[in-house]
Amino acid sequence: MIKIRNMFKVKRNFLSLFVVLIVAMLMVSCGGGSDSGKEKVTILYPNWAEGVAFTYLAKVALEDRDYQVELINLEPGLIYGELSKSNSKGDVFLDAWLPHTHADYWNDYGDKLVIIGESFSEGTTGLVVPSYVTINSIEELNAHADRFDGKIIGIGSGAGIHASTLRAIDEYDLDFEQISSSGPAMVASLDKAIKNNEWVVITGWKPHYKWMNFDIKYLEDPKNVYPTDVCAIVSRRGFEEDMPEVAAFFKKFNLSEEELYSLMSAIDKEGEEAGAANWYAANKAVVDAWFE
Repeated sequence: MIKIRNMFKVKRNFLSLFVVLIVAMLMVSCGGGSDSGKEKVTILYPNWAEGVAFTYLAKVALEDRDYQVELINLEPGLIYGELSKSNSKGDVFLDAWLPHTHADYWNDYGDKLVIIGESFSEGTTGLVVPSYVTINSIEELNAHADRFDGKIIGIGSGAGIHASTLRAIDEYDLDFEQISSSGPAMVASLDKAIKNNEWVVITGWKPHYKWMNFDIKYLEDPKNVYPTDVCAIVSRRGFEEDMPEVAAFFKKFNLSEEELYSLMSAIDKEGEEAGAANWYAANKAVVDAWFE
């Protein structure tokens, strides 16, 4: 009898363990765990200073509202392409320069995307020089090509401003070559030139933290090659229906130039996550109003 009771006891323990394992597996398969029950928002973003700032501010604000946020860093063309897919892995992009700078991307993908807001409403692009440079117009560049070493320091070829600069070289018949680099490399070239009081011309845009850190100016653009845009917030189709509260937040998500520069300054000093979190904490009333 004792052996029989022990045998049943072992079977009961085994059965209990089996039930626990099944429940655990079901929890994992249904999304259980630390993020159980949280809605997931996926933000696609390029490695541009203002785009990083918009993205990380949105991340900390949404996480404060108990959303799960995934960030995916991609080149702009890939962002537009991904969001246009019917099975897109992304939800939203906060730094679409429209209607001009990213016109080619919009022509390719815009009929499959939705503009839901503006993260910044006065985006400008152009050619930028230190303020001590004694020319004021793109038309004057050729006369001083040697002082600029015949180079315009640009960013990646996937950026809209890269294409605009190629048009500027043609429109103004410039004896210059556009050098493709990255945003940080471009700023490093500007920093080095200013420290040595040298002439340099770069592709530039507002908003960008370089306007806070350097005494610089746009060259006048009488042929209007470089347009004025907004930094639009673009989503995949169906996003607003799937996540109405988050879509409503992005419809109101908008920073002034002063707010954006202070956010970018915090990120520059403290890093993306910490800088955005600290700025959000100091400006919580402003950001939380976007949820209302």
